[in-house]
Amino acid sequence: MSKGRLIIFSAPSGCGKGTMLEQILKNDKFCVSVSATTRNPREGEVNGVNYHFISREDFLKRVENGEFIEHAEYCNNLYGTLHSEVDRKINEGKNVILEIEVQGAMNVMKNVPDALSVFIAPPSVNELRRRLNKRGTETQEVIEERVSQAEREISCADKYDYIIINDALEDAIDDFFSVIRAEELKSVNQPSLVSDILNK
Repeated sequence: MSKGRLIIFSAPSGCGKGTMLEQILKNDKFCVSVSATTRNPREGEVNGVNYHFISREDFLKRVENGEFIEHAEYCNNLYGTLHSEVDRKINEGKNVILEIEVQGAMNVMKNVPDALSVFIAPPSVNELRRRLNKRGTETQEVIEERVSQAEREISCADKYDYIIINDALEDAIDDFFSVIRAEELKSVNQPSLVSDILNK
């Protein structure tokens, strides 16, 4: 069984990242990484499924031991991605998708240089603003804050291996699977292929 790989997956708010992931995860070769957190479980959440719920003391000890690929604090709780969680799934042949914001993604790229990084972008900033307005769930002020944040994130997109424009959902998903296939076909990812061909 061939190993899977870690896929960094980032997108500004309003780019359809969640909808794309929902479709991608229907393919059983893909899964998402289950993060560790120090926050308490919410009703219905299951340890090891939604999150790995651990104490702050345990979390900080694991940070000290270098057990996290990345970690961050948000609203007084710690969140992080465990090497062990990702490695286990990769060794099972799964492609592990790490859905993460840009700053965290940059840290993962440093810590896991062979991770594949994919940035999902809108066709334009104006289209992104239109989509956020269409939701009708936020004030104009919040929308403009999200657009400003998106512009900052998009300016970092060229640091990723691939940029996919999510204009039409089906096309964006096809592009994602094309990226995965292209990576699989790279000679560096098929080290025994030439000898196999010659020795058949």
